[in-house]
Amino acid sequence: METRRVGEHRQDSEKLGGNGPTFVVDENSYICHRFGQVNSGGLWYGDNPLDFSLPLFLLQLSLIFVFSRSIALLLKPFGQPSIVPKILGGIVLGPSVLGRDSTFASKVFPPKGRTFLETLSVFGFMLCIFLIGVKMDPNIILKSGKKPVAIGSLAVLLPYAMSGLLAIVLKSCLSLDPDLSSVLQYVVTIQSMTAFPNVACFLDELSILNSEIGRIASSSSVVSDACHFCIVTIKYFTYLATERSVRSSVGSFFSLCFLFAFIFFGVRPAAMWAVRQTPEGQPVKEIYIFAIIIVVLVCGFVGEVIGLNAFAASFLLGLVIPDGHPLGAALVERLDCFVSVLLMPIFFTMCGLRMDVFAIQHLKTVAIIELIVFVAIFWKIIGTIVPPLVCRMPVRDAFSLGLIMNTKGIVELSMLFFWKSKNRMNEECFSILIITVVFVMVILAPLVRVLYDPSKRFLAYKRRTIMHHAKNEELRILVCIHRQDNVPPSLDLLAATNPTEMSPINLVVLHLVKLVGRSSSLLVPYVPREKSSQYPTQSERIFNAFRKLEQNYSGQVIVHCFKGISPYPTMHNDVCSLALEKRSTLIIIPFIKRFTTAGKVESCYAFRHLNENVLDKAPCSVGVLVDQGNPRTFLTSHKQSSLYRVVVLFLGGADDREAAAYAGRMSGHPKVHITLIVFSSSTQIVEGTERSKALDTETLTKFRLNAFRNERVCCKEQTVSDANGLLSVLKTLDSGYELVMVGRNHGSSRLMFELRKGRLEGELGTIGEILVTTEIRGGASVLVVQQQTRFWGLRDPEESTHLRKVDIGF
Repeated sequence: METRRVGEHRQDSEKLGGNGPTFVVDENSYICHRFGQVNSGGLWYGDNPLDFSLPLFLLQLSLIFVFSRSIALLLKPFGQPSIVPKILGGIVLGPSVLGRDSTFASKVFPPKGRTFLETLSVFGFMLCIFLIGVKMDPNIILKSGKKPVAIGSLAVLLPYAMSGLLAIVLKSCLSLDPDLSSVLQYVVTIQSMTAFPNVACFLDELSILNSEIGRIASSSSVVSDACHFCIVTIKYFTYLATERSVRSSVGSFFSLCFLFAFIFFGVRPAAMWAVRQTPEGQPVKEIYIFAIIIVVLVCGFVGEVIGLNAFAASFLLGLVIPDGHPLGAALVERLDCFVSVLLMPIFFTMCGLRMDVFAIQHLKTVAIIELIVFVAIFWKIIGTIVPPLVCRMPVRDAFSLGLIMNTKGIVELSMLFFWKSKNRMNEECFSILIITVVFVMVILAPLVRVLYDPSKRFLAYKRRTIMHHAKNEELRILVCIHRQDNVPPSLDLLAATNPTEMSPINLVVLHLVKLVGRSSSLLVPYVPREKSSQYPTQSERIFNAFRKLEQNYSGQVIVHCFKGISPYPTMHNDVCSLALEKRSTLIIIPFIKRFTTAGKVESCYAFRHLNENVLDKAPCSVGVLVDQGNPRTFLTSHKQSSLYRVVVLFLGGADDREAAAYAGRMSGHPKVHITLIVFSSSTQIVEGTERSKALDTETLTKFRLNAFRNERVCCKEQTVSDANGLLSVLKTLDSGYELVMVGRNHGSSRLMFELRKGRLEGELGTIGEILVTTEIRGGASVLVVQQQTRFWGLRDPEESTHLRKVDIGF
């Protein structure tokens, strides 16, 4: 009868023409609307705007963004992940809150409007899953090592087996209604999986993507995805063999093979060819981007035709696109904002709109589902923490890793959305599982923030400073490079550091690259290509310059090259962890400057944030190197005869003593001329403890003794009465030296208070900031030095009550 009535209505619609009414069946109710009603004429012409698709869509989008953003602002102080407010926004707009009002539901979210929104949200999810595939590196499984493989495997198999066994026991021992009984297998599946997209987004939001735990979690989640894919594939082909005809099974199998062959043997080589055709530093051609987007749409269509679905086809296509620069980064740059800002909030909101809290009627159903969820979470934590504990990871970090592996998000929501649309679970079970996903994420994020702080492991167990470094020991230096123009001043500084056979420099060069077009960070040793290329990459050019320094100082400089790819907000984790691992004494980081419209010099925000984090968390001393851009004669060749003139500004304090100790090491170089300017005043230049003043006196005494013995070292006294007097001295330094060294932090005094007026206490400190301003800017590079501030079990030497002799490098 229903089929006949729908057919009759369709015939009536055809008789009325293209703009006639159509009838949509929605759960035994018929809703009539007309085609062609897109734009409204307006209220003043008698039209109801909500009867037209465009104004209705705009209203829906506005409400979605307003509610999700408002809830996000309310939850921001609690550190909740972004997925939570988006789902809650949909719940508020849905039948659980505002949708309880039938007028609101029928006017703002009528079935015809929701159908378009659902289509758009699913399309957005398809593009999102494609971008996730682009950002993902499948080779991470091969590079993971034993620990992530063990963690990823146990994190899937153990909860799958234990929660699955519990589901079987519950089915056999309890009288469950058919709906609940059929849903338990989906609960087991969704709780046992650990999806890489969820983990990557969670780690990024908590700013621990490139921490030790972050890298292990990323690698382990990829292994978990591989294990889950194997389980799903086996179940799928078992279903085809038992439930479908032989014709359907064979057709499905060969269709999948054809699609896979097209993606792996057609799209993959074409993408690699496009990468080879794009010179480094040049944008990817528009035709390549356009072609890939067309292929995404075609593969999504083919996936729907053969029964695979558009999501799996899009994800596989994304996997074969090379991640990172240039192609992967270009695709992410073009599509990411459109997908993540516009389309994905619609997807999350639709999950909330489909959920009705009042559909939950039976506590028994809630108890059974949550019991399986709890068992799966428990055994996933057990499976995750066992391998790290065997490898002697701290219990707190291992437990944090177990919590991260329980992360839920977009993948689980898409599966629930799919099962609900296919009527594989009822409204009650769907609502319970949506609430469970939200609740798990609400609990996990604050717990992980409290339990895991990656900066705690950066504490060294001894003083790692130049001032405390023995004369005849190897000096370990970590040099950070962002781009090629950071290399020349770093080479100058390293050559002036006076590497010798008795005290060689063990140099670690870290090329820092912003994470673009990838989901997982990377910190790996650089492996040169077997055959040199006519067009070397930026990393190769940077590392080759330091290899030449190693050749010029054979046996005196040993170079190790690393490449780190990570987001700017957490890039300091790479720097500090590598410095700790290599037991570095000094980290040299470049100051990346820009000129404001007023002509002043200031640091770029991302790099300033990076430098300040390194200064705050470094396990050793740090030097911020400012290149003033003057042409220089490099010291990398022994044939150069010109002097490299260095001036050290000494006002007092631990950082100035560290700068003086560094200059003391430089004084042994036959081509380096050192000048120490000691500032004094009738009042205190900087305030300090008695211990600090005693160390200042000891440092100056040894420096003067060194100046007496070495004609290339001199010490000058400079008396100033106020801040203007100090500024006038600084202005004379612009052309007489190649390098100006000064400490970053200085104590309080009236003179320093005057200098700090109107200035930011950034990564350069007060004096360093003055030296790089446009008024004083000259040819000399500037090195701002900070002595190590973080270490275990030792008191701050500024506050120590006894005087301990230290070697300051003279």
